[in-house]
Amino acid sequence: MRICYLAAADSIHSYRWARYFADKGHDVHWISLVPATFEALNGIHLYVLPRVTARKLALRNLAHWALAARRLVKRLGPDVFHAHYVGVNGLVAALSGFQPLIATAWGSDVLFGSRSIVRALSVKFVLRRASALLCDAEHMKRAMIRLGIPAEKITVMYWGTDTAKFRPAAKSARLAGKLGIDGIPVIISLRGLYPVYDVESVVKAVPSVVSEYGDVAFVIVGRGPEEGRLKALAEALGVSRHVRFVGLLQEDEIPEYLTTSDIYVSTALSDAGLASSTAEAMSCGLPVIVTDSGENARWVDDGVNGFIIPLRDPKALAERIVCLLNNPELRLRYGRANREIIREQNDFVRQNAKLEAFYTAVAGRASR
Repeated sequence: MRICYLAAADSIHSYRWARYFADKGHDVHWISLVPATFEALNGIHLYVLPRVTARKLALRNLAHWALAARRLVKRLGPDVFHAHYVGVNGLVAALSGFQPLIATAWGSDVLFGSRSIVRALSVKFVLRRASALLCDAEHMKRAMIRLGIPAEKITVMYWGTDTAKFRPAAKSARLAGKLGIDGIPVIISLRGLYPVYDVESVVKAVPSVVSEYGDVAFVIVGRGPEEGRLKALAEALGVSRHVRFVGLLQEDEIPEYLTTSDIYVSTALSDAGLASSTAEAMSCGLPVIVTDSGENARWVDDGVNGFIIPLRDPKALAERIVCLLNNPELRLRYGRANREIIREQNDFVRQNAKLEAFYTAVAGRASR
């Protein structure tokens, strides 16, 4: 098939899909409104549509992008045109007029799309113009149905995890030495340093964990506007020596960090489906502690393969961390269960085989 994506070329998720289908021998074309951050584009044809004004969402930009996309996609004539994110990407794709159009909702685009009238109208326009819709959680499907979209138009399909890359392994002595965490338990957070991920609750949990258990290391991965404030908070709480802010990691570095950790935590206030970082931690055989947001409870059975905690509750987080630190056998059991859950239900190759079949079905309906 000839597959055309309209997706951000700085998104690892978009890159993974484009890379998978190009490697499978499909003719993949990738349109982006932002510059690419990936170099290994062999077999992927990338087109970056420039802005015509400095303002990202100015009407002039939107009109320019829509016209450019219309001309480009008409010339390419793909079997399917797939837009990722029902925000500006979806709007540009919908305005191009090309069919069949598949749109994937990522979360906030449909969950918060009604916060302004203009945004709500834009989201509804994209959802109605698309031939088929994808999302990775039942609650997102329900949100689209509430916006007036027929249920039969929406398919829930998981993003998938590379279970070959993210797999259990021995702790890295090299990394432990580099971070100064050799011989002590490690708790890791992989969420960005933005308010929605509430990493503040992770930092606030540190004093209680240290008081109850002893020497531990919290590894905080990611960048964001909260970074300075979170570092200052750790200093004010007197726990800076127990917290490592390691910044943004390359994708290939993440497995080593996960397998050198003992517990994964996510304190997000909102999620779409299962966060990729949570799925990757589960695939590496880690026990997980996650907030009761998105569809976490669909994947994590509290007290069976991890813990579900309330939002903004550092006390509950600290209690669950200490429980797992004091019970190595429990950590091992939860981790093994998580590995099997991801292998059986969220494997990247299996999920993309379903997506490939979905593309074939959509293209087939359009050709009749």
